[in-house]
Amino acid sequence: MGVGIIGEIAVTLQPEIQGNSIRLKNVSGMNEKMKLGNWLALLGLSFATFIFNTSEFVPIGLLTDIKNDFGLTEASVGMLISLYAWAVMILSLPLMLLVSKMEMKRLMLWLLGIFTAFQFMSYLSTSFVMLICARIGVACAHAVFWSVISPIAVRIVPDRYRSIALSMVVTGSSIAMILGMPLGRVIGLHVGWRMTFFSIGVFSALTFLYIAWRLPKVPSGGGFSPKKLPELLRHKGIMGLYLFTLLISSAIYVAYSYIEPFLKQVSLMPDDWVTTALMVFGGAGLLGSIAFSKYYNRNRKLFITVNVAAMALCLLLLYPVSSGFLPIIVLLAVWGATATAYNVAMQSNMILVTTPESTPVAMSIFSGIFNLGIGSGAFFGGAICSDLSISYIGLAGGVLALIGLVYWVARLGNRIEPKDTLDKYL
Repeated sequence: MGVGIIGEIAVTLQPEIQGNSIRLKNVSGMNEKMKLGNWLALLGLSFATFIFNTSEFVPIGLLTDIKNDFGLTEASVGMLISLYAWAVMILSLPLMLLVSKMEMKRLMLWLLGIFTAFQFMSYLSTSFVMLICARIGVACAHAVFWSVISPIAVRIVPDRYRSIALSMVVTGSSIAMILGMPLGRVIGLHVGWRMTFFSIGVFSALTFLYIAWRLPKVPSGGGFSPKKLPELLRHKGIMGLYLFTLLISSAIYVAYSYIEPFLKQVSLMPDDWVTTALMVFGGAGLLGSIAFSKYYNRNRKLFITVNVAAMALCLLLLYPVSSGFLPIIVLLAVWGATATAYNVAMQSNMILVTTPESTPVAMSIFSGIFNLGIGSGAFFGGAICSDLSISYIGLAGGVLALIGLVYWVARLGNRIEPKDTLDKYL
């Protein structure tokens, strides 16, 4: 759905070495074309992104049902999100180092197989502890998936189409928000939350077969030695991106993790309106993806500044506009667009400042940091719900986003330049 639009507006830049620095040059005149096989392979990766994102966030839409089934509180069920995210955080780097030399198509199939098996275990869960164990199993696959999906996407296409490849991956995430999570919620409301996980497992198995058919072999890039990890972590631009990511991901998920009960309890939305609101949030992500493709390469610092500022404003206004259905849906649309644009911009920045050899490991740490933010945000959001009021989750997220914005504008934004490549470090 997003291929034609994004393809028309993508702008491609390539590094050009000049002395000790690297500048970006326009390579839009390159004659290399996308073939049908490239599109079909990217489509498979978008499918995979769709199911992984759906699985990660579907508990948000099922929070009330799971809570009622096991007789728990919002904060207790919220730990399902926190523990999942923290597991991804802890496992991302060691698992990526373990499999860094594996051919990437084979690795992707292993990840999908493990993912599918634990989705069915979630379906069979008879206790909250069993459900948590199944979700941690899914997190093992997730921990590596988000480390390799972007590198695979940009390596199976000609250089001039890399921004398109990243946008298609993000489009899969957006569609998960538009269709995946709301559909999972609808299934949960009508036939039980367990059937939602069963459905994800079936779709995952089908995606496994499609990836096995269409994805070409992708070399690992030679692997990454753990001995080089300290040098990677001394890179100031990368460490700054990690800190910035922690702040913004925490800001997003301190509120978003509890958006379903917030809409029901504070906005007093009926179930149909809640589902619609969640779909709008996800659908707006497509706009964020398109905005990235069109504007990011023109001025990276300004693009991220505007996105984070708009995100902070949306979070701060979450409670003030909660009494009106239409205003809060408009706010969710803007929030959803900025969240998606931010996410893909951060991934692009990581690819920009790393070498092909170091990118998967750098991305694994990025994934871990992002999920640390998700888990921490969900944890603090749960504490706010229990000790204060669910009405304050937007305020807490907005304050964190403002702190991140100040850090980006005052310090980090000027560091993220192509000259910060790791070639001189690794």
